[in-house]
Amino acid sequence: MQETTMRGIYPILCTPFFEDGQIDEASLRRLVDFNIQAGVHGLGIALASEVFKLTEAEREQVTRIVVEQVAGRVPVVVNTGAAGTDLAVHYSRAAHANGANALMIMPPNFMGASNEEVVDYFKAISDAVPLPIFIQDTQMVPVSTGLARALANQCEWVQYIKVESQPVTAKVAAMQEELGDKLVIFGGAGGGYFIEEMRRGSVGTMPFCTQPEAFVEIWNLCQAGNEAAAKEVFNRYLLPVARLSGQGGGLHFGIHKEILRQRGIFSTGKVRSPSSALDTYTADELTAIIAELYPTKAYE
Repeated sequence: MQETTMRGIYPILCTPFFEDGQIDEASLRRLVDFNIQAGVHGLGIALASEVFKLTEAEREQVTRIVVEQVAGRVPVVVNTGAAGTDLAVHYSRAAHANGANALMIMPPNFMGASNEEVVDYFKAISDAVPLPIFIQDTQMVPVSTGLARALANQCEWVQYIKVESQPVTAKVAAMQEELGDKLVIFGGAGGGYFIEEMRRGSVGTMPFCTQPEAFVEIWNLCQAGNEAAAKEVFNRYLLPVARLSGQGGGLHFGIHKEILRQRGIFSTGKVRSPSSALDTYTADELTAIIAELYPTKAYE
């Protein structure tokens, strides 16, 4: 395990685009500062960043911009998983070269892979790049406790797991009970079960990047033993957005980017195609939520 264990709030950054689909560097830099000023403990570039819609050059561009803007203030975790081992190693080496502090990797799922193949995949990455690795357990590719144990035992740099497969809270509890001595456990899935995950042994979460102040406040309150106040903050600020964005179909991308636009951080709410557009009802409901929670823009 590395000397300093990562823990706390690690929001996954959205990637801002201009209406023509090009990366909006100024908005991305604002987003980094907005989150760090809110007190987050780290930042991530991953699936919520639409990395699967970025070219290789754009992946490196986003990583370079984020690392440069962070300027060592917090760790940066980069998702470098791929359908093939060689490509995942390539992405991982590029992330390392561009200043990432840790990697997050989902088992390959395009063609499916046996547990032995998944271990070989992670081991190849671990042997190639000297950075801590988060196993990403998702609903698309769930990682069993047995597989997680094999990865931790056989791959030097596999040190963390981000648990997102359902039932999330039961999975966190099982990972902590069986692997708490081998893996540091984070939650994800938008942070919707953040408090419950911490009760079960999680030491952090990787939510969306649109409400970092609320997540940091919840973290601080829970660390101080005031879970009742933490729940009030969750219900007041996070629950309305979670209910609207948790309807599936990729709607969350547009909702969170629109929040960032209306909060004055992004210049547009552009999501790269294919994407689910906000219907009139949802757009109006989101605008009402933002007006109630954040009547003043973070940036004018």
